[in-house]
Amino acid sequence: MKELIEKINAEFEAFSKEAEQQAEKGNKAAGTRARKSALELSKLFKDFRKVSVEESKK
Repeated sequence: MKELIEKINAEFEAFSKEAEQQAEKGNKAAGTRARKSALELSKLFKDFRKVSVEESKK
């Protein structure tokens, strides 16, 4: 579970950096990378939800 949380934090940092570059500098490529990170985050959040539910049943 800790490993999953670390992945979520790392991916969020990447998303935040790319989204900021798009917003402030108008960098279109950064926007593409930010959207990719957002998709990856949604997958990681779904995995977290599954793991969290399993952990709570123990």
